[in-house]
Amino acid sequence: MDEVKRANIYVAINITSAATEIQSHDYPLPALQQLTRNAVMHRDYKTSHAPVRLTWYRDRIEIQNPGGPFGQVTMKNFGHPGITDYRNPMIAEVMKNLGYVQKFGAGLQIADKSLLDNGNPSAKHEVEPNHVLFTVRPRP
Repeated sequence: MDEVKRANIYVAINITSAATEIQSHDYPLPALQQLTRNAVMHRDYKTSHAPVRLTWYRDRIEIQNPGGPFGQVTMKNFGHPGITDYRNPMIAEVMKNLGYVQKFGAGLQIADKSLLDNGNPSAKHEVEPNHVLFTVRPRP
């Protein structure tokens, strides 16, 4: 998945504004990694056979996770720091052991910081009982 993201991120290179080239990415890879990994970790594998979807449009990227809030996480408190729960603790542990997760409960904050540091708007999320949809916009 990371190679597909790398291949589709547009990189503008400015060679006239500084002594060395300046690279600008339309989307920061760390934000996309956090959001897609979060979707894989938290999706509902019991009630849906739908895949996690990463759809790349001209003006946005959408990441859809089949599976809404779980446990302590509700539609109202979704994304608030410190409020976490694990529908799939074994998948979470494997992803942590393989290095795909740095710290449990921090993925959305890492994604938002990466987006803001790159000059992108914050990711928007739509939380429904049976799915979560993140929309990421490119840097203007």
